[in-house]
Amino acid sequence: MRLFQNSAVYPGYRVRLAQLTRHCVGFAAHVGAFLDDRFGAPHFLLPVLAREPSAFFTNGDDEALQRLWAAGHGLARDASLEAILLAQIEQHRTEVFYNMDPLRYGSAFVRQLPGCVKRRIAWRAAPSPRADFAAYDRVVCNFPGILDGYRERGWHAAYFAPAHDPEMDAYAANTERPIDVIFVGGYSRHHRQRAEILEAVAGQRKDVNLVFHLDRSRLTKLAESMPGRLLPLAKHRRPPHIRAVTADPLFGRRLYQALSRARIVLNGAIDMAGNDRGNMRCFEAMGCGALLLSDDGRYPDGLVDGQTMLTYRGAADAVAKIAALLTSPAALADIAGAGHAMVRSRYSKQDQWDKFRSLLD
Repeated sequence: MRLFQNSAVYPGYRVRLAQLTRHCVGFAAHVGAFLDDRFGAPHFLLPVLAREPSAFFTNGDDEALQRLWAAGHGLARDASLEAILLAQIEQHRTEVFYNMDPLRYGSAFVRQLPGCVKRRIAWRAAPSPRADFAAYDRVVCNFPGILDGYRERGWHAAYFAPAHDPEMDAYAANTERPIDVIFVGGYSRHHRQRAEILEAVAGQRKDVNLVFHLDRSRLTKLAESMPGRLLPLAKHRRPPHIRAVTADPLFGRRLYQALSRARIVLNGAIDMAGNDRGNMRCFEAMGCGALLLSDDGRYPDGLVDGQTMLTYRGAADAVAKIAALLTSPAALADIAGAGHAMVRSRYSKQDQWDKFRSLLD
């Protein structure tokens, strides 16, 4: 099978990616540096991570990267990103196109794919009311409620989950965990429930070693700037408790390293997720050997409250659960260990690849 996986670069990661690739020469070296840093690895399929010759990977929204490929394959200097991606697919003789950026490359793009492409799979794990994914053979994610919405629109939808990155195992082996609670994620107007939890937990900072690695939205950054403080943007600013424990956002192996130094990873769904749970942070937390403490909801198989992770119901319960865990280190370690064992076995890269191939039938 000739697999082509297209992804996209998370905006907050672009500065880090530029640092990683500043000495790289050529398209392959740039892609290699990106994959080696493991950002997004739970979503990348086994042949891509194994660098199999039949697998091609790119970030189709990364103009610098794509123009490196275009320059080496005779495309015009002003070729569009869409034209470059189509040329890559044709040159690769792709049979299966797996696209993780279907908002950019939707049905109109899919209908232009060359005849060698036999299956078209899109990953999308968010409500997409104005999107058109009808030309894809499958639209996949691990949120059942969102999949139901896709089916109501007449699209073929199927459940598909992230996987454990085996590179995490070395980080999970770390026993020196000086951070009691870590949170890594976004902070914006879309995260009201999350902000309430973070503020309550941050209020315990005198008794608990806390670090919040927050990727602030542009509006939050503006609201907290000197000019922004003159504007009516108070609701977009972080409360003092949260600012006191905030550090820079982390990605890739830097994220793995931070999680490996934490005993508890605090997680919280964004407001539009409904009752479904199972964002990538769940897999990263358990994969790096920390105890996952996340909000109550419907989780993927194997993520069981009190056995492989813990859930909380509201801010007061989150604070209480943290206090109880930190006074019961043996119980904390047992649940964290069970979570790591579960995710590396039930959500292995081989299992993910097997399930992906079953989507093609």
